[in-house]
Amino acid sequence: MPTFLSRHCAVALTALMLSTPVFALTFESAQSIALQTAPQLQASNAQITAAQQLAIPAGALPDPKIKLGLDNVPLSGPDRFNPSTGMAMQTVALMQEFPNGDKRHARVQAASARIALSEMQRRIARQQIARETAQAWIAQYHIEQQLALVDHLDTENKLFSAVIRAQLAAGKGSISETVLPRQEQARLAEMREELSARRAQAAAQLRRWVGTAANEGLSGTPPVLQLNLLSLQVLDRPELAAFDPQGNVLNAELAEARAAQRPDWALELKYQRNPQEYDSVMLELSFDLPVFSGRRQDPLIAAKVAERAALDAEREASTRERNAELAYELADLQRLQLAEQRYQATLIPLAQEKISLSLSAWKGGKGALGEVIAARRELLETRLKAIAVAGELQQLQSRLHFTYAGAAQ
Repeated sequence: MPTFLSRHCAVALTALMLSTPVFALTFESAQSIALQTAPQLQASNAQITAAQQLAIPAGALPDPKIKLGLDNVPLSGPDRFNPSTGMAMQTVALMQEFPNGDKRHARVQAASARIALSEMQRRIARQQIARETAQAWIAQYHIEQQLALVDHLDTENKLFSAVIRAQLAAGKGSISETVLPRQEQARLAEMREELSARRAQAAAQLRRWVGTAANEGLSGTPPVLQLNLLSLQVLDRPELAAFDPQGNVLNAELAEARAAQRPDWALELKYQRNPQEYDSVMLELSFDLPVFSGRRQDPLIAAKVAERAALDAEREASTRERNAELAYELADLQRLQLAEQRYQATLIPLAQEKISLSLSAWKGGKGALGEVIAARRELLETRLKAIAVAGELQQLQSRLHFTYAGAAQ
């Protein structure tokens, strides 16, 4: 490329960089804001609190009952409806029910398992927030890189237009060549509009996780996420680990259903007062009689056994799905790594070389300006694709990092 053109491009690019405001939302700050303010985490924390509060009365006895009564009140004769005469008895009783110990223990175990499940769901929510925030930030970052590239080429295109007019003034070139830069400018404008729409969409997605902080724009570059592919274990994913507390909840509910086959019992202390004779105290002991277990307890037990079997099958299906997903993403990771290397090592240098050759030929009167414009467009498209591939690669790396590498626990 000619020296004066390189110098003018450098000046234009420097001016563009100096005019760009300094933004505050780095990758790290986006993660921090999302993990502190995301409403999904507030919901998860509330669910944990609810589970903890429900665990407090899980193993407690039922509230005692007080009974007040009148016995043997006459309905006829001179003392009818008089509770103070005849054989009328005034009764006060206190009753306490005692569910069997196995049932109470099962309820405590179920409550503890629900707390563990709520905590695991919070871990899943944190992982999802960190992963999706990273994806949105990286997507917007690379779209802005593409926009900056288009703006740079647009500035360079205006310099080309000035060079062509200067050549025409000197009696060189063709009048038709003045149309080419304007056509290219229109194409660049169309490309910029498309990229601007995509940037707005990416910003909207980022705003979902960080709120109004997304309006500040981006600053910095994506981090380099180191991945040990051999350490990626599907079973470490919290979505699969959540099956353990779910299974514990069902196991406790199954134990409670089986405990219902054994009787509960109740103790009642009764005080009776007769105004004309004597007071008395009575102690009563009562038991449930689960004699129809085939129609009551057994169906509940069978239902819980079926639910447990369904959960085991769901776990197996989810494990297979996650294994397939990991294999797919690892294959895609290799493809993107090779593609990025090919763009940086081969495709971009070749496109730059093509520009140099066509520009030299045009300057020497042996080539057409259209070839230079076409070569520049080809370089632009190659660089845009290279940025897109780099963005896909970084998004995939962040997805693997936040899904498997124990981030945001």
